[in-house]
Amino acid sequence: MGRARMVDVSDKEVTARYARATGIIRMKPETLEAIRRNSIVKGDVLSVARVAGIMAAKRTAELIPLCHSLPLSDVQVELTLDSDLPGIRCEATARTTAQTGIEMEAISAVAISLVTVYDMAKAIDRDMVICDICLQEKTGGRSGSWKRSVRA
Repeated sequence: MGRARMVDVSDKEVTARYARATGIIRMKPETLEAIRRNSIVKGDVLSVARVAGIMAAKRTAELIPLCHSLPLSDVQVELTLDSDLPGIRCEATARTTAQTGIEMEAISAVAISLVTVYDMAKAIDRDMVICDICLQEKTGGRSGSWKRSVRA
């Protein structure tokens, strides 16, 4: 009990792997409008948050102690303004060909993208709330494909 360890994946088959994660940040309508108009003092919120998410996916093994370092084939981060929230929806996808899954990279990309939005807009809205970060689907590996059955 209490003995953290990295899982040995040396006997696992190398397969193509894919993961998709999502999350949202809720904010005041005025904050969303400032982001839409690109009038946030720190600059282009969506571009910076997208790059931050990609960087987070690339550094996941450094952020989460027991994750394996993976060669990433592709990472995509999409940020969508949503007046109904009001806020921003984030979706990240990640791909690799490896012996272990890429779910944590997709989740990290979403989390850091949304934290970056918060950082860039906090001067005008400290009430923003980051929520509903979750894995939506994954493919590859011994366990095969999985898709969330309940919308988060």
